[in-house]
Amino acid sequence: MSSLLSTRTPKSLSTGLLSMTSPMPNQNIFKCLSIVFDGKRDDYFPELIKWATENGASTEGFEIANFEEEGFGLKATREIKAEELFLWVPRKLLMTVESAKNSVLGSLYSQDRILQAMGNITLAFHLLCERANPNSFWLPYIQTLPNEYDTPLYFEEDEVQYLQSTQAIHDVFSQYKNTARQYAYFYKVIQTHPNASKLPLKDSFTYDDYRWAVSSVMTRQNQIPTEDGSRVTLALIPLWDMCNHTNGLIYIFYGTRSNAEFVIHSGFFFDNNSHDRVKIKLGVSKSDRLYAMKAEVLARAGIPTSSVFALHSTEPPISAQLLAFLRVFCMSEEELKEHLIGEHAIDKIFTLGNSEFPISWDNEVKLWTFLEARASLLLKTYKTTVEDDKSFLETHDLTSHAIMAIKLRLGEKEILEKAVKSAAASREYYTKQMADGAPLPKYEESNIALLENTVADSRLPIVLRNLDDVEDQGDLKIDEAMDAEVTENGFVNGENSLFNGTKSESENLNKEESNRETEDAKESSSESTDEVKE
Repeated sequence: MSSLLSTRTPKSLSTGLLSMTSPMPNQNIFKCLSIVFDGKRDDYFPELIKWATENGASTEGFEIANFEEEGFGLKATREIKAEELFLWVPRKLLMTVESAKNSVLGSLYSQDRILQAMGNITLAFHLLCERANPNSFWLPYIQTLPNEYDTPLYFEEDEVQYLQSTQAIHDVFSQYKNTARQYAYFYKVIQTHPNASKLPLKDSFTYDDYRWAVSSVMTRQNQIPTEDGSRVTLALIPLWDMCNHTNGLIYIFYGTRSNAEFVIHSGFFFDNNSHDRVKIKLGVSKSDRLYAMKAEVLARAGIPTSSVFALHSTEPPISAQLLAFLRVFCMSEEELKEHLIGEHAIDKIFTLGNSEFPISWDNEVKLWTFLEARASLLLKTYKTTVEDDKSFLETHDLTSHAIMAIKLRLGEKEILEKAVKSAAASREYYTKQMADGAPLPKYEESNIALLENTVADSRLPIVLRNLDDVEDQGDLKIDEAMDAEVTENGFVNGENSLFNGTKSESENLNKEESNRETEDAKESSSESTDEVKE
């Protein structure tokens, strides 16, 4: 296994760390870091380059520059060809869970179950301990890190208010709660645990210290192979983490993240994000008379009876997986029988997610009617309209955090509006097909496995792809979805009510699946936050 990390390695999606304070992010008595360096951040860039060069990193072909919108990043000083290896960082420069175990933190790590279970927290304390050590090997790197960040951990209370009704608000509040709990837990550990007696944090460990360390790791951590290649570990990578997400001359691809994920875990909003999406939680109600049959058809297609899907910002707004689920969700008893025991039943499963081969015109009308109603319900949970948000952005002098929050809720509503329009257009089209008595498209059974899936731009079969089951609560019947009323807190009334999709669910798909299905599945899996239980 190579001891160098190059720019050909994509930045990991697992930047999900911890969470934040109670009651509000900046309402605490500690307002500054315990260790403060003289001068400005950029005063230390020359020392960073010198340190990196002396320890074997590549430092030619680029320079550190201040970009107007992105802030500090790497700027190319010569032409860099596609696939050219221009940046490599020796493993010894990386701050990793392994280097933490070999540091002054190692003694406490060996005894604390939270540090052992959560590499991101270990990295945060590793960073704090090294920041407090004037002789730290990593000091030239640590001195160049920002003193504060733009994640919701640093939002003022009025800025958080702009996130009300968004799907991100649940995760933001979880950040506040979890980080506060973690800080309280580790404050006690540092003061009382015998293995923490030598830590440089014992005399001064403020909430602001912890918030800074958490944010540094959350916005910068990467997954890399361990030295023996047997597993992956978390790391902070000097120089590498100065590559911007976009618009910079040297940049890295952050993956197919939604803007909610960008705001919560990276502290920025990505305009024109083609991977932006809104979560939608759907499930087959166990009180449905046809539940057992629907569950069996879904199981054969590798889809759970209850899951978090996504509505996308691009056309079409749904993935093959969601299309397949909705088709089964809306099937009649006869249609279910055809997919279970009818002629070519197995073959029919393979076309569930293919938009070119409807089950019936009636089924298509039902599923698009349902989706139109569901997206309309979600739109009603917001307290402002798209027009309200656009006008507010134009007419008010707002902080960068407030702008980010309003753009986030605006983007969610725009996705839902597009979904409503797209579903309505599909409903009208299939209603006309049914009224005209148009024949259903046919397929050749012998070529079924090679049929193009036009919804997700992936090849069939879309079956046998697993999503982790989510909670049984939230299952919905079609007629209930049409009649439900939306309450102020984002729930819909009814015996089998659905929440407004804000819960962070973990759903993993095979690597071979299309980006669209992967986006539907992962929704926060790499960004999930774990609470410290005392």
